[in-house]
Amino acid sequence: MIEKKYSELKQLLNEGKITPTQLTQVYLDRIESVDPKIKAFLRIKPSEILKKAEESTERRKSGKKLSDFDGMPIGIKDNICIQGEYTTCSSQILENFVSPYNATVIEKLLSHGFILFPGLNMDEFAMGSSTENSSYQVTRNPFDTQRIPGGSSGGSAAAVAAGMLPVSLGSDTGGSIRQPASLCGVYGLKPTYGRVSRYGLVAYASSLDQIGPIANDLSGIEDVLHVISGKDNRDSTSLSLPEISPSNPISLKGLKVGVMKVADEWEDSVKEKYSSILDELKSKGSELIELDFSLHDYSIPIYYIIATAECSSNLSRFDGIRYGKRVDQKKKLEDLYLDTRTSGFGTEVKRRILLGTFSLSSGYYDAYYGQAQKARVLIRKSYEEFFKKVDVILQPTSPTTAFRVGEKTQDPIQMYRADVLTTSVNLAGLPSMSIPGGTDEKGLPIGMQITVPSFEESRLLSFARSLSDWKSLEISLPGKIS
Repeated sequence: MIEKKYSELKQLLNEGKITPTQLTQVYLDRIESVDPKIKAFLRIKPSEILKKAEESTERRKSGKKLSDFDGMPIGIKDNICIQGEYTTCSSQILENFVSPYNATVIEKLLSHGFILFPGLNMDEFAMGSSTENSSYQVTRNPFDTQRIPGGSSGGSAAAVAAGMLPVSLGSDTGGSIRQPASLCGVYGLKPTYGRVSRYGLVAYASSLDQIGPIANDLSGIEDVLHVISGKDNRDSTSLSLPEISPSNPISLKGLKVGVMKVADEWEDSVKEKYSSILDELKSKGSELIELDFSLHDYSIPIYYIIATAECSSNLSRFDGIRYGKRVDQKKKLEDLYLDTRTSGFGTEVKRRILLGTFSLSSGYYDAYYGQAQKARVLIRKSYEEFFKKVDVILQPTSPTTAFRVGEKTQDPIQMYRADVLTTSVNLAGLPSMSIPGGTDEKGLPIGMQITVPSFEESRLLSFARSLSDWKSLEISLPGKIS
Protein backbone atom coordinates (compact mmCIF):
# COMPACT_ATOMS: atom_id res chain seq x y z
CA MET A 1 0.00 0.00 0.00
CA ILE A 2 2.81 2.44 0.83
CA GLU A 3 4.09 2.31 -2.74
CA LYS A 4 0.78 3.66 -4.07
CA LYS A 5 0.48 7.26 -5.14
CA TYR A 6 -1.88 9.76 -3.54
CA SER A 7 -4.26 9.60 -6.54
CA GLU A 8 -4.49 5.80 -6.27
CA LEU A 9 -5.24 5.96 -2.55
CA LYS A 10 -7.93 8.58 -3.11
CA GLN A 11 -9.57 6.31 -5.67
CA LEU A 12 -9.44 3.30 -3.33
CA LEU A 13 -11.04 5.32 -0.53
CA ASN A 14 -13.83 6.62 -2.74
CA GLU A 15 -14.52 3.18 -4.22
CA GLY A 16 -14.74 1.72 -0.73
CA LYS A 17 -11.91 -0.73 -1.36
CA ILE A 18 -10.06 0.48 1.73
CA THR A 19 -11.33 2.29 4.82
CA PRO A 20 -9.69 5.34 6.39
CA THR A 21 -8.94 3.21 9.45
CA GLN A 22 -7.15 0.58 7.39
CA LEU A 23 -5.20 3.21 5.44
CA THR A 24 -4.19 5.07 8.58
CA GLN A 25 -3.02 1.84 10.21
CA VAL A 26 -0.84 1.08 7.18
CA TYR A 27 0.95 4.39 7.59
CA LEU A 28 1.24 4.10 11.38
CA ASP A 29 2.87 0.68 10.90
CA ARG A 30 5.23 2.14 8.31
CA ILE A 31 6.16 4.99 10.67
CA GLU A 32 6.88 2.52 13.47
CA SER A 33 9.05 0.50 11.09
CA VAL A 34 11.19 3.15 9.39
CA ASP A 35 11.01 6.40 11.34
CA PRO A 36 13.61 5.30 13.90
CA LYS A 37 16.05 5.47 10.95
CA ILE A 38 14.62 8.59 9.26
CA LYS A 39 13.52 10.65 12.31
CA ALA A 40 10.92 12.66 10.40
CA PHE A 41 8.51 12.83 13.36
CA LEU A 42 9.20 14.63 16.61
CA ARG A 43 6.22 12.88 18.18
CA ILE A 44 3.36 10.62 17.09
CA LYS A 45 0.09 9.72 18.86
CA PRO A 46 -1.23 6.57 17.16
CA SER A 47 -4.34 6.14 19.33
CA GLU A 48 -5.56 9.72 18.72
CA ILE A 49 -4.85 9.50 15.00
CA LEU A 50 -6.69 6.16 14.73
CA LYS A 51 -9.68 7.62 16.59
CA LYS A 52 -10.00 10.33 13.92
CA ALA A 53 -9.64 7.69 11.19
CA GLU A 54 -12.42 5.62 12.74
CA GLU A 55 -14.69 8.68 12.76
CA SER A 56 -13.94 9.13 9.06
CA THR A 57 -14.71 5.45 8.42
CA GLU A 58 -18.09 5.82 10.11
CA ARG A 59 -18.89 8.92 8.06
CA ARG A 60 -18.14 7.08 4.83
CA LYS A 61 -20.20 4.03 5.90
CA SER A 62 -23.20 6.24 6.68
CA GLY A 63 -22.91 8.13 3.39
CA LYS A 64 -21.95 11.39 5.10
CA LYS A 65 -18.36 11.82 3.98
CA LEU A 66 -17.07 15.38 4.27
CA SER A 67 -15.34 15.28 0.87
CA ASP A 68 -13.55 12.94 -1.52
CA PHE A 69 -10.50 13.43 0.73
CA ASP A 70 -12.23 12.24 3.90
CA GLY A 71 -9.85 9.80 5.58
CA MET A 72 -6.69 10.82 3.69
CA PRO A 73 -3.60 11.03 5.96
CA ILE A 74 -1.56 14.26 5.83
CA GLY A 75 1.56 15.26 7.76
CA ILE A 76 1.92 18.67 9.40
CA LYS A 77 5.17 20.58 9.85
CA ASP A 78 5.78 21.53 13.47
CA ASN A 79 5.38 25.28 12.91
CA ILE A 80 1.69 25.07 11.94
CA CYS A 81 -0.66 25.38 14.92
CA ILE A 82 -3.09 22.57 15.76
CA GLN A 83 -5.40 23.14 18.73
CA GLY A 84 -4.41 20.98 21.69
CA GLU A 85 -1.17 19.81 20.08
CA TYR A 86 2.43 20.77 20.77
CA THR A 87 3.77 23.33 18.29
CA THR A 88 7.48 23.58 19.05
CA CYS A 89 9.03 24.76 15.76
CA SER A 90 11.73 22.21 16.72
CA SER A 91 12.97 24.71 19.33
CA GLN A 92 13.72 24.32 23.03
CA ILE A 93 12.08 27.67 23.71
CA LEU A 94 8.68 26.22 22.70
CA GLU A 95 9.22 22.69 24.02
CA ASN A 96 6.07 22.81 26.20
CA PHE A 97 3.88 25.08 24.08
CA VAL A 98 0.44 23.65 23.27
CA SER A 99 -1.46 25.62 20.67
CA PRO A 100 -4.82 27.05 21.85
CA TYR A 101 -6.17 27.36 18.29
CA ASN A 102 -6.02 25.92 14.77
CA ALA A 103 -4.23 27.53 11.87
CA THR A 104 -6.57 28.38 9.00
CA VAL A 105 -5.08 25.64 6.81
CA ILE A 106 -5.75 23.13 9.61
CA GLU A 107 -9.38 24.23 9.86
CA LYS A 108 -9.76 23.72 6.12
CA LEU A 109 -8.13 20.28 6.15
CA LEU A 110 -10.30 19.15 9.06
CA SER A 111 -13.46 20.41 7.35
CA HIS A 112 -12.62 18.12 4.42
CA GLY A 113 -11.89 15.10 6.64
CA PHE A 114 -8.12 14.84 6.30
CA ILE A 115 -6.44 12.79 9.05
CA LEU A 116 -3.70 14.91 10.62
CA PHE A 117 -0.28 13.46 11.45
CA PRO A 118 1.31 16.31 13.45
CA GLY A 119 4.86 16.87 14.61
CA LEU A 120 7.09 16.69 11.53
CA ASN A 121 10.66 17.73 12.26
CA MET A 122 12.15 20.92 10.81
CA ASP A 123 15.04 23.32 11.13
CA GLU A 124 14.43 25.40 14.24
CA PHE A 125 11.94 28.18 13.41
CA ALA A 126 12.37 27.16 9.74
CA MET A 127 15.93 28.51 9.68
CA GLY A 128 18.08 26.12 7.68
CA SER A 129 18.49 24.09 4.51
CA SER A 130 19.19 20.63 5.91
CA THR A 131 17.01 19.94 9.01
CA GLU A 132 20.24 19.70 11.01
CA ASN A 133 19.26 22.80 12.99
CA SER A 134 16.41 21.09 14.84
CA SER A 135 16.91 21.22 18.60
CA TYR A 136 15.78 17.60 18.93
CA GLN A 137 17.02 15.38 16.10
CA VAL A 138 18.52 15.30 12.62
CA THR A 139 16.18 13.97 9.93
CA ARG A 140 17.75 11.66 7.34
CA ASN A 141 17.22 11.30 3.60
CA PRO A 142 15.34 8.06 2.78
CA PHE A 143 17.50 7.51 -0.32
CA ASP A 144 20.69 7.54 1.80
CA THR A 145 20.40 7.91 5.55
CA GLN A 146 23.93 9.33 5.73
CA ARG A 147 22.63 12.39 3.86
CA ILE A 148 20.34 15.30 4.69
CA PRO A 149 16.77 15.56 3.37
CA GLY A 150 17.00 19.32 2.80
CA GLY A 151 15.23 21.92 4.86
CA SER A 152 13.61 23.52 6.59
CA SER A 153 10.69 21.23 5.72
CA GLY A 154 12.95 18.18 5.78
CA GLY A 155 10.63 16.14 7.98
CA SER A 156 7.67 16.83 5.68
CA ALA A 157 9.59 15.77 2.56
CA ALA A 158 11.34 12.77 4.12
CA ALA A 159 8.05 11.39 5.51
CA VAL A 160 6.51 11.39 2.02
CA ALA A 161 9.63 10.02 0.33
CA ALA A 162 9.94 7.22 2.89
CA GLY A 163 6.33 6.09 2.33
CA MET A 164 5.23 7.20 5.79
CA LEU A 165 2.62 9.56 4.30
CA PRO A 166 1.19 10.29 0.84
CA VAL A 167 1.12 14.06 1.37
CA SER A 168 2.23 16.67 3.91
CA LEU A 169 2.31 20.40 4.60
CA GLY A 170 5.48 22.44 4.79
CA SER A 171 6.36 26.12 4.76
CA ASP A 172 8.59 27.94 2.28
CA THR A 173 10.47 31.14 3.13
CA GLY A 174 13.39 30.87 0.71
CA GLY A 175 13.00 27.39 -0.76
CA SER A 176 12.08 25.35 2.32
CA ILE A 177 9.44 23.28 0.50
CA ARG A 178 11.05 23.04 -2.93
CA GLN A 179 14.62 22.25 -1.89
CA PRO A 180 13.76 19.25 0.38
CA ALA A 181 11.22 18.05 -2.19
CA SER A 182 14.03 18.09 -4.76
CA LEU A 183 16.52 16.25 -2.56
CA CYS A 184 13.91 13.65 -1.56
CA GLY A 185 12.50 13.03 -5.05
CA VAL A 186 8.93 14.24 -4.44
CA TYR A 187 6.70 17.13 -5.52
CA GLY A 188 6.69 20.37 -3.53
CA LEU A 189 4.83 23.61 -4.24
CA LYS A 190 5.25 27.16 -2.94
CA PRO A 191 2.04 29.01 -3.86
CA THR A 192 1.79 32.68 -4.82
CA TYR A 193 2.28 34.85 -1.75
CA GLY A 194 -1.22 35.54 -0.45
CA ARG A 195 -2.99 32.53 -1.97
CA VAL A 196 -2.80 30.58 1.31
CA SER A 197 -3.48 32.12 4.72
CA ARG A 198 -0.53 32.37 7.09
CA TYR A 199 -2.77 32.60 10.16
CA GLY A 200 -1.47 29.98 12.59
CA LEU A 201 1.91 29.60 10.89
CA VAL A 202 4.61 30.58 13.39
CA ALA A 203 6.33 33.44 11.57
CA TYR A 204 9.95 33.43 10.47
CA ALA A 205 9.92 36.21 7.82
CA SER A 206 6.36 37.42 7.31
CA SER A 207 6.79 38.93 3.84
CA LEU A 208 8.31 35.69 2.52
CA ASP A 209 6.64 32.78 4.35
CA GLN A 210 4.05 30.66 2.58
CA ILE A 211 2.45 27.30 3.44
CA GLY A 212 2.35 24.68 0.70
CA PRO A 213 1.98 20.94 0.01
CA ILE A 214 4.51 18.15 -0.54
CA ALA A 215 3.23 14.94 -2.16
CA ASN A 216 4.24 11.74 -3.92
CA ASP A 217 2.30 12.73 -7.04
CA LEU A 218 0.93 15.82 -8.75
CA SER A 219 -2.70 15.09 -7.80
CA GLY A 220 -1.79 15.33 -4.11
CA ILE A 221 -0.30 18.78 -4.68
CA GLU A 222 -3.34 19.91 -6.66
CA ASP A 223 -5.95 18.63 -4.21
CA VAL A 224 -4.32 20.01 -1.07
CA LEU A 225 -3.64 23.37 -2.72
CA HIS A 226 -7.31 23.57 -3.70
CA VAL A 227 -8.39 22.86 -0.11
CA ILE A 228 -6.04 25.27 1.71
CA SER A 229 -6.27 28.24 -0.68
CA GLY A 230 -8.51 31.25 -0.18
CA LYS A 231 -9.07 34.60 1.50
CA ASP A 232 -8.88 34.69 5.30
CA ASN A 233 -9.97 37.78 7.23
CA ARG A 234 -7.48 36.88 9.96
CA ASP A 235 -4.57 37.31 7.53
CA SER A 236 -4.54 40.72 5.82
CA THR A 237 -2.03 39.48 3.23
CA SER A 238 -4.32 36.67 2.00
CA LEU A 239 -6.20 37.27 -1.23
CA SER A 240 -9.54 36.33 -2.74
CA LEU A 241 -8.68 34.59 -6.00
CA PRO A 242 -10.50 32.40 -8.54
CA GLU A 243 -10.29 28.68 -7.80
CA ILE A 244 -7.50 26.78 -9.49
CA SER A 245 -8.89 24.86 -12.45
CA PRO A 246 -8.09 21.12 -12.75
CA SER A 247 -4.81 20.59 -14.55
CA ASN A 248 -4.59 18.94 -17.93
CA PRO A 249 -1.41 18.43 -19.95
CA ILE A 250 -0.71 21.36 -22.25
CA SER A 251 0.90 21.16 -25.65
CA LEU A 252 4.66 21.57 -25.44
CA LYS A 253 4.83 22.53 -29.09
CA GLY A 254 5.38 26.26 -29.37
CA LEU A 255 5.52 26.72 -25.59
CA LYS A 256 8.04 29.40 -24.65
CA VAL A 257 10.22 28.00 -21.86
CA GLY A 258 12.64 30.28 -20.05
CA VAL A 259 15.95 28.60 -19.24
CA MET A 260 19.17 29.62 -17.58
CA LYS A 261 22.80 29.15 -18.47
CA VAL A 262 24.38 26.13 -16.78
CA ALA A 263 26.51 27.37 -13.88
CA ASP A 264 29.99 26.11 -13.01
CA GLU A 265 29.08 25.52 -9.35
CA TRP A 266 26.35 23.01 -10.19
CA GLU A 267 27.16 19.34 -9.74
CA ASP A 268 27.87 17.55 -13.01
CA SER A 269 24.83 15.29 -12.58
CA VAL A 270 22.55 18.34 -12.24
CA LYS A 271 24.09 19.94 -15.34
CA GLU A 272 23.65 16.76 -17.38
CA LYS A 273 20.06 16.16 -16.27
CA TYR A 274 19.03 19.77 -16.92
CA SER A 275 20.61 19.73 -20.38
CA SER A 276 18.90 16.44 -21.30
CA ILE A 277 15.49 17.75 -20.21
CA LEU A 278 15.95 20.89 -22.29
CA ASP A 279 16.95 18.76 -25.29
CA GLU A 280 13.77 16.72 -24.88
CA LEU A 281 11.62 19.85 -24.62
CA LYS A 282 13.24 21.19 -27.78
CA SER A 283 12.56 17.90 -29.58
CA LYS A 284 8.88 18.22 -28.64
CA GLY A 285 8.67 21.66 -30.23
CA SER A 286 9.13 23.95 -27.23
CA GLU A 287 10.92 27.24 -27.83
CA LEU A 288 13.79 27.58 -25.35
CA ILE A 289 14.66 31.17 -24.47
CA GLU A 290 17.76 31.82 -22.38
CA LEU A 291 17.12 34.47 -19.73
CA ASP A 292 19.64 36.73 -18.07
CA PHE A 293 19.70 35.76 -14.39
CA SER A 294 22.80 37.84 -13.56
CA LEU A 295 20.81 40.13 -11.27
CA HIS A 296 19.68 37.06 -9.31
CA ASP A 297 23.26 36.51 -8.15
CA TYR A 298 22.34 39.06 -5.49
CA SER A 299 19.25 37.19 -4.32
CA ILE A 300 21.06 35.40 -1.48
CA PRO A 301 22.37 38.59 0.23
CA ILE A 302 19.06 40.41 -0.43
CA TYR A 303 17.11 37.49 0.99
CA TYR A 304 19.25 37.07 4.12
CA ILE A 305 19.14 40.77 5.00
CA ILE A 306 15.34 40.89 4.69
CA ALA A 307 14.67 37.48 6.24
CA THR A 308 16.95 38.01 9.25
CA ALA A 309 15.55 41.48 9.87
CA GLU A 310 12.01 40.11 9.92
CA CYS A 311 13.02 37.15 12.08
CA SER A 312 14.65 39.51 14.57
CA SER A 313 11.34 41.33 14.89
CA ASN A 314 9.10 38.24 14.86
CA LEU A 315 11.10 36.27 17.41
CA SER A 316 11.23 39.14 19.90
CA ARG A 317 7.92 37.81 21.27
CA PHE A 318 9.70 34.76 22.69
CA ASP A 319 10.87 36.50 25.85
CA GLY A 320 10.01 34.10 28.68
CA ILE A 321 6.97 36.10 29.75
CA ARG A 322 4.06 35.51 27.38
CA TYR A 323 4.52 31.84 26.47
CA GLY A 324 7.19 29.22 25.96
CA LYS A 325 10.21 28.47 28.07
CA ARG A 326 11.04 30.71 31.06
CA VAL A 327 14.41 30.84 32.82
CA ASP A 328 14.14 33.17 35.82
CA GLN A 329 16.86 32.14 38.27
CA LYS A 330 18.07 35.66 39.12
CA LYS A 331 14.59 37.20 39.51
CA LYS A 332 15.59 40.23 37.42
CA LEU A 333 13.70 41.23 34.27
CA GLU A 334 16.73 41.83 32.07
CA ASP A 335 18.29 38.51 33.12
CA LEU A 336 14.98 36.73 32.48
CA TYR A 337 15.06 37.88 28.85
CA LEU A 338 18.75 37.09 28.46
CA ASP A 339 18.77 33.67 30.12
CA THR A 340 15.52 32.49 28.50
CA ARG A 341 16.59 33.39 24.97
CA THR A 342 20.17 32.17 25.47
CA SER A 343 19.09 28.71 26.59
CA GLY A 344 16.00 28.50 24.40
CA PHE A 345 17.34 29.41 20.96
CA GLY A 346 19.84 27.35 18.97
CA THR A 347 23.01 28.60 17.29
CA GLU A 348 21.54 29.30 13.85
CA VAL A 349 18.52 31.16 15.25
CA LYS A 350 20.81 33.32 17.40
CA ARG A 351 23.00 34.03 14.38
CA ARG A 352 20.04 35.22 12.31
CA ILE A 353 18.59 37.32 15.15
CA LEU A 354 21.94 39.07 15.54
CA LEU A 355 22.26 39.68 11.80
CA GLY A 356 18.72 41.03 11.61
CA THR A 357 19.06 43.23 14.69
CA PHE A 358 22.23 44.73 13.23
CA SER A 359 20.66 45.53 9.86
CA LEU A 360 17.70 47.21 11.60
CA SER A 361 19.79 49.20 14.05
CA SER A 362 20.19 52.97 14.00
CA GLY A 363 22.74 54.05 11.40
CA TYR A 364 22.53 50.78 9.44
CA TYR A 365 18.84 50.52 8.56
CA ASP A 366 19.09 52.52 5.33
CA ALA A 367 22.42 51.02 4.33
CA TYR A 368 21.28 47.41 4.69
CA TYR A 369 17.56 46.76 5.14
CA GLY A 370 16.46 49.78 3.10
CA GLN A 371 18.81 48.93 0.25
CA ALA A 372 17.76 45.27 0.32
CA GLN A 373 14.11 46.26 -0.06
CA LYS A 374 14.96 48.43 -3.08
CA ALA A 375 16.94 45.55 -4.61
CA ARG A 376 13.99 43.23 -3.96
CA VAL A 377 11.88 45.42 -6.25
CA LEU A 378 14.48 44.93 -8.99
CA ILE A 379 14.21 41.14 -8.60
CA ARG A 380 10.43 41.35 -8.91
CA LYS A 381 10.70 43.57 -12.00
CA SER A 382 13.20 41.17 -13.59
CA TYR A 383 10.58 38.41 -13.39
CA GLU A 384 8.00 40.74 -14.93
CA GLU A 385 10.37 41.22 -17.87
CA PHE A 386 11.01 37.47 -18.09
CA PHE A 387 7.31 36.69 -18.38
CA LYS A 388 6.89 39.14 -21.24
CA LYS A 389 9.12 36.71 -23.18
CA VAL A 390 8.24 33.26 -21.83
CA ASP A 391 5.29 31.22 -20.56
CA VAL A 392 7.14 29.27 -17.86
CA ILE A 393 10.65 29.14 -16.42
CA LEU A 394 12.42 25.82 -15.88
CA GLN A 395 15.56 25.52 -13.73
CA PRO A 396 17.14 22.99 -11.40
CA THR A 397 15.76 23.34 -7.88
CA SER A 398 19.10 22.76 -6.16
CA PRO A 399 22.64 23.06 -7.56
CA THR A 400 23.54 19.76 -5.87
CA THR A 401 22.01 16.50 -4.78
CA ALA A 402 21.69 15.77 -1.05
CA PHE A 403 24.95 16.35 0.81
CA ARG A 404 26.18 14.34 3.77
CA VAL A 405 25.07 15.04 7.33
CA GLY A 406 27.58 17.43 8.92
CA GLU A 407 29.20 18.37 5.62
CA LYS A 408 28.23 22.06 5.71
CA THR A 409 27.32 22.74 9.32
CA GLN A 410 30.60 24.54 10.02
CA ASP A 411 30.27 26.84 7.01
CA PRO A 412 27.02 28.87 7.19
CA ILE A 413 27.70 30.65 3.89
CA GLN A 414 27.90 27.37 1.99
CA MET A 415 24.71 26.24 3.69
CA TYR A 416 22.97 29.48 2.68
CA ARG A 417 24.04 28.98 -0.94
CA ALA A 418 22.07 25.74 -1.06
CA ASP A 419 19.06 28.03 -1.71
CA VAL A 420 20.70 30.02 -4.51
CA LEU A 421 18.11 28.90 -7.10
CA THR A 422 15.02 29.27 -4.91
CA THR A 423 15.21 32.50 -2.87
CA SER A 424 14.49 34.92 -5.73
CA VAL A 425 11.03 33.37 -6.17
CA ASN A 426 10.12 34.23 -2.57
CA LEU A 427 11.45 37.77 -2.98
CA ALA A 428 9.10 38.19 -5.94
CA GLY A 429 6.18 36.34 -4.30
CA LEU A 430 5.74 34.00 -7.27
CA PRO A 431 4.37 30.42 -7.39
CA SER A 432 7.00 27.76 -7.96
CA MET A 433 7.17 23.98 -7.71
CA SER A 434 9.89 21.36 -7.60
CA ILE A 435 9.13 18.19 -9.55
CA PRO A 436 11.15 14.95 -9.70
CA GLY A 437 13.81 15.19 -12.41
CA GLY A 438 15.42 11.76 -12.28
CA THR A 439 18.44 10.57 -10.30
CA ASP A 440 22.23 10.73 -10.47
CA GLU A 441 24.58 7.75 -10.77
CA LYS A 442 24.30 7.16 -6.99
CA GLY A 443 20.52 7.01 -7.15
CA LEU A 444 20.12 10.38 -5.43
CA PRO A 445 17.15 12.49 -6.59
CA ILE A 446 17.48 15.61 -8.73
CA GLY A 447 14.63 18.13 -8.79
CA MET A 448 13.52 20.61 -11.45
CA GLN A 449 11.85 23.90 -10.56
CA ILE A 450 8.95 25.39 -12.54
CA THR A 451 8.11 29.06 -11.99
CA VAL A 452 5.17 31.02 -13.45
CA PRO A 453 3.67 34.51 -12.98
CA SER A 454 1.70 35.35 -9.83
CA PHE A 455 -1.65 33.54 -9.44
CA GLU A 456 -0.92 31.27 -12.43
CA GLU A 457 -0.78 28.01 -10.47
CA SER A 458 -3.09 26.43 -13.06
CA ARG A 459 -0.46 27.03 -15.74
CA LEU A 460 2.26 25.64 -13.47
CA LEU A 461 0.31 22.46 -12.71
CA SER A 462 -0.61 21.93 -16.37
CA PHE A 463 3.01 22.23 -17.47
CA ALA A 464 4.06 19.84 -14.70
CA ARG A 465 1.33 17.44 -15.82
CA SER A 466 2.83 17.48 -19.33
CA LEU A 467 6.20 16.43 -17.90
CA SER A 468 4.95 13.97 -15.28
CA ASP A 469 4.77 10.98 -17.64
CA TRP A 470 8.33 11.32 -18.92
CA LYS A 471 10.20 8.12 -18.08
CA SER A 472 13.46 10.07 -17.81
CA LEU A 473 12.07 12.03 -14.83
CA GLU A 474 10.62 9.16 -12.83
CA ILE A 475 11.96 8.44 -9.37
CA SER A 476 11.00 5.25 -7.53
CA LEU A 477 10.72 6.03 -3.85
CA PRO A 478 12.80 3.73 -1.65
CA GLY A 479 10.84 0.78 -0.25
CA LYS A 480 13.59 -0.63 1.95
CA ILE A 481 15.44 1.92 4.08
CA SER A 482 18.74 1.05 5.70
